Amino acid sequence: MNGCEGDPKIPIGTVETRTFPAVGTPAMAMDRLNWAISELKSDPPGFSSGIIRLEVPIQQQIEAIGWLYAQHPLPRCYFSGRKQSNPLDFFLDFTNGDCQNPRGHKLVSVAGVGSAVFFQQLHPFSLDDWKCIKRFLSRDCPLIRAYGAIRFDARTKISSEWEGFGSFYFMIPQVEFDELEGSSMLATTIAWDDTLLWTWENAVGMVQATMSQISSFVAKLQKEVPNGFILSNYHVPSKASWDIAVNRALQMINSGKSGLIKVVLARSSRIVSTIDIDPITWLACLQVEGQNAYQFCIQPPDAPAFIGNTPEQLFHRKCLSVCSEALAGTRGRSGSEAVDLQIERDLLFSPKDHLEFTIVRENIKRNLELICKMVLVEPKKAIRKLPRVQHLYAQLSGRLRSEDDEFDILNSLHPSPAVCGFPTEQARQFIAETEMFDRGMYAGPVGWFGGRESEFAVGIRSALVEKGVGALVYAGAGIVEGTNSSLEWEELELKTSQFTKLIECEVPLS
Repeated sequence: MNGCEGDPKIPIGTVETRTFPAVGTPAMAMDRLNWAISELKSDPPGFSSGIIRLEVPIQQQIEAIGWLYAQHPLPRCYFSGRKQSNPLDFFLDFTNGDCQNPRGHKLVSVAGVGSAVFFQQLHPFSLDDWKCIKRFLSRDCPLIRAYGAIRFDARTKISSEWEGFGSFYFMIPQVEFDELEGSSMLATTIAWDDTLLWTWENAVGMVQATMSQISSFVAKLQKEVPNGFILSNYHVPSKASWDIAVNRALQMINSGKSGLIKVVLARSSRIVSTIDIDPITWLACLQVEGQNAYQFCIQPPDAPAFIGNTPEQLFHRKCLSVCSEALAGTRGRSGSEAVDLQIERDLLFSPKDHLEFTIVRENIKRNLELICKMVLVEPKKAIRKLPRVQHLYAQLSGRLRSEDDEFDILNSLHPSPAVCGFPTEQARQFIAETEMFDRGMYAGPVGWFGGRESEFAVGIRSALVEKGVGALVYAGAGIVEGTNSSLEWEELELKTSQFTKLIECEVPLS
């Protein structure tokens, strides 16, 4: 059922969550859910539309990605938040206490298969599309969420490898495994709407069909890719074409005639290896290096898997509180503490990187000020260290005037100067005219909408993976006055190394 085909002005009949007593294992949770579905089927709710989540807590913490690896139905999704303190807590302490999860759950990661309802169109993501998603969500059911991604630029032509995603793709999973701190939860969601010719009977039948394919086995992933090597690594653009594109961008920036100050150019690398690349195994390996990053997987039916390990947050909203961040400037890491500190100082005091970072930070600040009563920037400039790279970083947080401003947050913050450039329209036009491949969801918003909370990352450090075919790995670099094209090419190599090194048998950095 495509929820975008419904009327966003007509609320659905019921949105509810039913929680059953906790059990000890995933197999016991499966039995409880199958029983609950049968009971519900014999006593259907008296509504022509609705969404019901049935959930069973499990008294042990189990990795959601291990559960997902054992499942085969499509579509599927995975989202793992970053392991760091939440800046929204500052605001929640005294402004939005009602937003705290009443069950006290702390979600670590979520995996889902099948779609109770999906949302997809070919046109750019609109306010009506957002309203169609929110129609199936509720503040009283915070774990009913729509997971998905949006194209970097919906006005460009969709290439064959991205056709299955459309301009955007979101799904509320039929069957979902939630990894919590200290426990887990298995859930199933039933959604129906008679006006979309998807009745209660259709919905229950489809959920039962999906449940029959679910394995209660949870794999203990080794989080390492089998030994192999890369057969081919074909870059678009080539190094020579990259130099031409960067020099053309610099000519426009330095002339001052176009108004262009910064543009982010990207590269697509098609990798073919001697091993069969499984997207979930690859994602599990990326987790080892991703303690301070988001891991995600979005795979519609009949489409490759879009996976990533991105350090960059687009925004996180909890009721009226919102936060975002500026991330720009890149350097490698060193095994020597002294050398790593010197690299950090070089990044902090680099005029070129300071310019690139300031453009990003101030643009995000201005956009937040349009929809927030107050905006704080703290820290204003610091270093974010990741296993292979380090970046300049600033945290921004504010208080919205209305929760209905959520669509405006997404619309104003994407695309940021960190992945597009500045001014936005000139940079986007330059990218569309220059890049010789379709970015698709790369550098676009990736995350989830909930009833009282939503969170999106920026889909960088990502790849499009199809088992048995290979992978398209994406990376980008910011071009400003003073940029050296060869150094930026080296930066692309550094950013894609988290993928290529796994195939080349390097142990993931922890």
